[in-house]
Amino acid sequence: MNKLYYLSSCSTCKRIIKQWSLIKTIDLIDIKITPLNEKDLKELYKITYSYESLFNKRAQMLKKLNIRINLLDENDFKKLLLTHYSFLKRPVLLFNSKIFIGNSKKNVDDAEIELSKK
Repeated sequence: MNKLYYLSSCSTCKRIIKQWSLIKTIDLIDIKITPLNEKDLKELYKITYSYESLFNKRAQMLKKLNIRINLLDENDFKKLLLTHYSFLKRPVLLFNSKIFIGNSKKNVDDAEIELSKK
């Protein structure tokens, strides 16, 4: 299934969604309204084999909770991803069994190329 995990209040996510001109075959999932659950996270993990790669290391909740990233292991990343939506790096596009995580220019461009394939 094709999915996009994003945050509707994030201007970067909005810009990227507009740039991609997303087609109707992609489920848009606002992670603030529908946070990640075990099933969703497992689906993403099957492609990345890394919870850390899905983790937003700039999340303000890290400072709030006084969490030191360098002390975390994969299980810690998993637990945190399931506790608060802001820990997911955004956007996450799952398309044609490929995954694109984050908003770096290269990642956004690569995803756009994949989205344009028929």
